[in-house]
Amino acid sequence: MKILVIVDMQNDFVSGTLGTPEAQSIVDKVAKRIEDFEGGLILFTQDTHQFNYLSTPEGKKLPIAHCIEGTYGWQIHENLMKAWHNKKDTSLIPEVPDNCFKKPVFGSIELVEFIKSRVEEITEIELLGVCTDICVISNAIMLKNTVPEIKISVNAACCAGVTPKSHKEALNIMKMCHIDIV
Repeated sequence: MKILVIVDMQNDFVSGTLGTPEAQSIVDKVAKRIEDFEGGLILFTQDTHQFNYLSTPEGKKLPIAHCIEGTYGWQIHENLMKAWHNKKDTSLIPEVPDNCFKKPVFGSIELVEFIKSRVEEITEIELLGVCTDICVISNAIMLKNTVPEIKISVNAACCAGVTPKSHKEALNIMKMCHIDIV
């Protein structure tokens, strides 16, 4: 089974408080990739913070409230959820609402544990989304370290970083860590 992981394609990272033109430019590409994906499971990660975010260690380093649970900015971009819900072969994970793994930090421990629990079934994992240089790279490396025998790739055309330069740097680092860049 193949797995497609859409990392943090939330409103705050697309057009909200931390949105960028680069993130906005990949929404249609990500929707198309969801529509075209066959033979597997589509999963999402969702950066998830609480109203006390600014007093957290991350909030002190990045003092911009974002992805506060339950807000519009926290939600997965509606075009992507629509593309996913329109797929005839959408598989749901009963214990994970909307196949979204909430995460309070850059990488999702729950996603890694889920993948690890199904390692015998999985042949390939493809990641895409935002930010290439923070959450995509974190999840890709966590997965590579946990399930090194599974092919892991990052779809560069469907990713956006904080800046174009840091996007390219992250792709190079992941390539050095034996993650395929497609």
